[in-house]
Amino acid sequence: MIDASHAANPQHIVVMGVSGCGKTTIGALVAHELGLPFVDGDSLHPVENIAKMAAGTPLDDDDRAPWLEIVGRELAGSANGLVVACSALKRSYRDAIRAQAPDAVFLHLDGSREVLGARLEGRSGHFMPTALLDSQLATLEATASDERAVVIDISAPVPALVADAVARLQQTV
Repeated sequence: MIDASHAANPQHIVVMGVSGCGKTTIGALVAHELGLPFVDGDSLHPVENIAKMAAGTPLDDDDRAPWLEIVGRELAGSANGLVVACSALKRSYRDAIRAQAPDAVFLHLDGSREVLGARLEGRSGHFMPTALLDSQLATLEATASDERAVVIDISAPVPALVADAVARLQQTV
Protein backbone atom coordinates (compact mmCIF):
# COMPACT_ATOMS: atom_id res chain seq x y z
CA MET A 1 0.00 0.00 0.00
CA ILE A 2 1.21 3.50 -0.85
CA ASP A 3 1.09 6.19 1.83
CA ALA A 4 -0.64 9.04 0.01
CA SER A 5 -1.05 11.14 3.16
CA HIS A 6 2.47 12.52 2.69
CA ALA A 7 2.18 13.10 -1.04
CA ALA A 8 2.93 16.61 -2.28
CA ASN A 9 -0.05 16.33 -4.62
CA PRO A 10 -2.90 14.43 -2.95
CA GLN A 11 -5.08 12.47 -5.32
CA HIS A 12 -8.77 13.28 -5.64
CA ILE A 13 -10.24 10.40 -7.63
CA VAL A 14 -13.78 9.86 -8.86
CA VAL A 15 -14.51 6.24 -9.77
CA MET A 16 -17.17 6.64 -12.45
CA GLY A 17 -19.41 4.55 -14.67
CA VAL A 18 -22.89 3.17 -14.94
CA SER A 19 -24.57 1.11 -12.26
CA GLY A 20 -23.08 -2.37 -11.98
CA CYS A 21 -19.59 -1.46 -13.22
CA GLY A 22 -18.04 -1.95 -9.78
CA LYS A 23 -17.58 1.62 -8.57
CA THR A 24 -17.94 0.72 -4.90
CA THR A 25 -15.90 -2.49 -4.98
CA ILE A 26 -13.11 -1.23 -7.21
CA GLY A 27 -13.16 2.22 -5.64
CA ALA A 28 -12.66 0.81 -2.14
CA LEU A 29 -9.83 -1.45 -3.32
CA VAL A 30 -8.09 1.34 -5.24
CA ALA A 31 -8.44 3.65 -2.23
CA HIS A 32 -6.91 0.98 0.01
CA GLU A 33 -3.98 0.46 -2.36
CA LEU A 34 -3.35 4.21 -2.54
CA GLY A 35 -3.74 4.70 1.22
CA LEU A 36 -6.71 7.01 0.74
CA PRO A 37 -10.14 7.15 2.36
CA PHE A 38 -13.13 6.01 0.30
CA VAL A 39 -16.65 7.44 0.10
CA ASP A 40 -19.48 5.82 -1.82
CA GLY A 41 -21.19 8.71 -3.60
CA ASP A 42 -24.53 6.92 -3.26
CA SER A 43 -24.38 7.75 0.45
CA LEU A 44 -24.28 11.46 -0.49
CA HIS A 45 -27.55 11.41 -2.49
CA PRO A 46 -30.45 13.35 -1.03
CA VAL A 47 -33.25 11.07 0.23
CA GLU A 48 -35.52 12.28 -2.59
CA ASN A 49 -33.05 10.97 -5.20
CA ILE A 50 -32.85 7.54 -3.61
CA ALA A 51 -36.63 7.27 -3.46
CA LYS A 52 -36.93 8.30 -7.10
CA MET A 53 -34.36 5.71 -8.26
CA ALA A 54 -35.88 2.99 -6.08
CA ALA A 55 -39.20 3.65 -7.82
CA GLY A 56 -37.47 3.05 -11.16
CA THR A 57 -37.45 6.69 -12.23
CA PRO A 58 -34.18 8.02 -13.67
CA LEU A 59 -32.79 11.15 -12.08
CA ASP A 60 -32.76 14.31 -14.17
CA ASP A 61 -30.08 16.98 -14.18
CA ASP A 62 -31.97 19.07 -11.62
CA ASP A 63 -31.99 16.07 -9.25
CA ARG A 64 -28.28 15.48 -9.73
CA ALA A 65 -27.03 19.07 -9.39
CA PRO A 66 -26.98 19.28 -5.57
CA TRP A 67 -25.53 15.76 -5.34
CA LEU A 68 -22.68 16.56 -7.74
CA GLU A 69 -21.88 19.70 -5.76
CA ILE A 70 -21.70 17.61 -2.57
CA VAL A 71 -19.38 15.09 -4.29
CA GLY A 72 -17.09 17.92 -5.42
CA ARG A 73 -17.06 19.47 -1.96
CA GLU A 74 -16.17 16.12 -0.38
CA LEU A 75 -13.19 15.82 -2.73
CA ALA A 76 -12.07 19.42 -2.29
CA GLY A 77 -12.38 19.18 1.47
CA SER A 78 -9.99 16.24 1.72
CA ALA A 79 -6.51 17.72 2.06
CA ASN A 80 -4.80 14.31 1.97
CA GLY A 81 -6.75 12.87 -0.96
CA LEU A 82 -9.93 10.87 -1.39
CA VAL A 83 -11.57 8.31 -3.66
CA VAL A 84 -15.29 8.79 -4.33
CA ALA A 85 -17.56 6.44 -6.27
CA CYS A 86 -19.90 8.57 -8.40
CA SER A 87 -21.51 7.73 -11.73
CA ALA A 88 -20.45 11.08 -13.33
CA LEU A 89 -22.03 9.94 -16.58
CA LYS A 90 -22.04 13.25 -18.46
CA ARG A 91 -19.29 15.73 -19.15
CA SER A 92 -21.43 18.41 -17.49
CA TYR A 93 -21.59 16.28 -14.32
CA ARG A 94 -17.81 15.90 -14.29
CA ASP A 95 -17.50 19.64 -14.89
CA ALA A 96 -19.76 20.27 -11.87
CA ILE A 97 -17.47 18.11 -9.73
CA ARG A 98 -14.36 19.82 -11.13
CA ALA A 99 -15.91 23.22 -10.30
CA GLN A 100 -15.44 22.22 -6.65
CA ALA A 101 -12.36 19.97 -7.07
CA PRO A 102 -10.39 21.10 -10.14
CA ASP A 103 -7.67 18.48 -9.67
CA ALA A 104 -10.11 15.53 -9.77
CA VAL A 105 -9.07 12.51 -11.83
CA PHE A 106 -11.84 10.28 -13.21
CA LEU A 107 -11.38 6.50 -13.22
CA HIS A 108 -13.96 5.27 -15.73
CA LEU A 109 -14.93 1.62 -15.24
CA ASP A 110 -16.13 0.68 -18.71
CA GLY A 111 -17.88 -2.52 -19.76
CA SER A 112 -20.27 -4.07 -22.25
CA ARG A 113 -24.06 -4.11 -21.74
CA GLU A 114 -23.88 -7.89 -21.26
CA VAL A 115 -21.25 -7.74 -18.49
CA LEU A 116 -23.01 -4.87 -16.74
CA GLY A 117 -26.44 -6.53 -16.96
CA ALA A 118 -25.11 -9.79 -15.54
CA ARG A 119 -23.53 -7.93 -12.62
CA LEU A 120 -26.74 -6.06 -11.86
CA GLU A 121 -28.82 -9.26 -12.02
CA GLY A 122 -26.54 -10.85 -9.42
CA ARG A 123 -26.77 -7.93 -7.00
CA SER A 124 -29.32 -7.64 -4.20
CA GLY A 125 -30.28 -4.95 -1.75
CA HIS A 126 -29.38 -1.99 -3.98
CA PHE A 127 -31.79 0.81 -4.87
CA MET A 128 -30.78 0.92 -8.55
CA PRO A 129 -32.92 -1.53 -10.55
CA THR A 130 -31.55 -3.29 -13.63
CA ALA A 131 -34.25 -1.62 -15.73
CA LEU A 132 -32.40 1.70 -15.47
CA LEU A 133 -29.16 0.34 -17.01
CA ASP A 134 -30.20 1.21 -20.57
CA SER A 135 -31.08 4.74 -19.44
CA GLN A 136 -27.64 5.13 -17.89
CA LEU A 137 -25.86 3.73 -20.95
CA ALA A 138 -27.77 6.18 -23.15
CA THR A 139 -26.73 9.04 -20.86
CA LEU A 140 -23.06 8.04 -20.58
CA GLU A 141 -20.63 10.40 -22.32
CA ALA A 142 -17.10 9.09 -22.70
CA THR A 143 -14.36 11.14 -21.13
CA ALA A 144 -12.69 13.56 -23.53
CA SER A 145 -8.99 13.99 -24.21
CA ASP A 146 -8.95 17.27 -22.25
CA GLU A 147 -10.21 15.56 -19.07
CA ARG A 148 -7.89 13.96 -16.52
CA ALA A 149 -9.20 10.42 -16.87
CA VAL A 150 -8.20 6.78 -16.90
CA VAL A 151 -10.46 4.23 -18.62
CA ILE A 152 -10.36 0.61 -17.44
CA ASP A 153 -12.17 -2.36 -19.03
CA ILE A 154 -14.09 -4.15 -16.27
CA SER A 155 -13.95 -7.55 -17.97
CA ALA A 156 -10.54 -8.20 -16.36
CA PRO A 157 -10.37 -10.05 -13.03
CA VAL A 158 -10.67 -7.68 -10.06
CA PRO A 159 -7.04 -7.97 -8.83
CA ALA A 160 -5.69 -7.20 -12.32
CA LEU A 161 -8.19 -4.38 -12.77
CA VAL A 162 -7.18 -2.78 -9.45
CA ALA A 163 -3.45 -3.13 -10.17
CA ASP A 164 -3.88 -1.56 -13.62
CA ALA A 165 -6.02 1.27 -12.22
CA VAL A 166 -3.52 2.06 -9.44
CA ALA A 167 -0.56 2.05 -11.81
CA ARG A 168 -2.31 4.30 -14.30
CA LEU A 169 -3.64 6.67 -11.63
CA GLN A 170 -0.14 7.10 -10.22
CA GLN A 171 0.97 8.26 -13.66
CA THR A 172 -1.61 11.08 -13.59
CA VAL A 173 -0.19 12.79 -10.49
